Amino acid sequence: MKTPGKLAVLGSINADHILNLNTFPRPGETVIGKHYQIAFGGKGANQAVAAGRSGADIAFIACVGEDDIGQRIREQLNKDNIDVSPVEVIAGDSTGVALIFVNAEGENSIAIHSGANAALTPAIVIKHQKTIAEAGALLMQLESPLDSVLAAAKIAHQHQTKVILNPAPATPLSDELLALVDMITPNETEAEILTGVHIDSDEDAARAAAVLHDKGIHSVLITLGSRGVWLSEQGDGQRIAGFKVDAVDTIAAGDTFNGALITALLDEQPMAQAVRFAHAAAAISVTRSGAQPSVPWRHETDSFLQQQG
Repeated sequence: MKTPGKLAVLGSINADHILNLNTFPRPGETVIGKHYQIAFGGKGANQAVAAGRSGADIAFIACVGEDDIGQRIREQLNKDNIDVSPVEVIAGDSTGVALIFVNAEGENSIAIHSGANAALTPAIVIKHQKTIAEAGALLMQLESPLDSVLAAAKIAHQHQTKVILNPAPATPLSDELLALVDMITPNETEAEILTGVHIDSDEDAARAAAVLHDKGIHSVLITLGSRGVWLSEQGDGQRIAGFKVDAVDTIAAGDTFNGALITALLDEQPMAQAVRFAHAAAAISVTRSGAQPSVPWRHETDSFLQQQG
C-alpha cells in the first residue's frame, strides 16, 4: 500500500578514511597529515542519514560487505532511524571504501573503491521493488550501477513514486533515465556535464535548467556552493541563498542538503521553505568534520532556523 510520506533511498555505503592536510599533494609529493579518522559515508548512506535524522520515515536499499565494518554501519544506520532491512550483506565482498583528503580551506579530494556497492544489481532492486512502490519518493545518486538506478526509476515511475536524482558523481546520463526523473539536484559541474552549459551566473543556471526541463524533469535545483541554489520549477526560476557559516569541511554537505530537502517536501513544506530547511541542515554539517558525524538532527536544524529569524 502506498504511504505518501515514506521515503526510499537507493545508494552507496562506504567507510570513509579521512586525513586533514594543509595542501593537497602534487604528483610524486608526500605531505604530512593530521586528524586521521574513519567515519561512515557513501552518498546514499549520507543522504539516508540526513533524511533519518531530519525525521523521515525511510527505508534504505544498499549493499555492504561481509565484514565487521559493514555490520557496524548497519547498526549505526538503524540508530539513525533508518529501516535497514533492504540493506543486503554480500558474501565474500568488502564494504565500499573512500579515501578522503581535506585541505586547510575545508575543500576535499576523494577516491573511491566500490566494493559491495557494485553488487547492487537490478536483481536486488527488483527484490526490493515493494519498498520503492510503497514510498512517496525515491532518492538516488550515481555511486550505484547505472542500470540499477534506471531499473529503480522505472519501478518508481510505474507506481507513481516521485523520482529524485542527485546526479553525483558527475557522469553523462541517458535521456531514457532523465525522462523518468521528477526532480534533479546537480551541482554546477554535474549540471554542465548533463546540459553543456557552463555556469558562472544565475542566467547560466536558468539556461541549464531549461535544458533539463526539456528532457522531462519538472523540478531542477542546481546547487551553487556559497551562492545557494538555483531553483527552477517548469522554467520559473529563482536563486535561494544559503547561510554563511565558518566551514570546517564540506564532506557530505550536498548529501545533507538532499536528504533534508526531500524530508521537508514529504512533510508537505512548500518548495522554497524546504530549500531553506535543507540549506540550514547543510550549513550545520560544514561546521563539523566527517560525513555522517556532521549530519544534524531535526531539532538542531529547527533551532538553527529559529536563530536566523
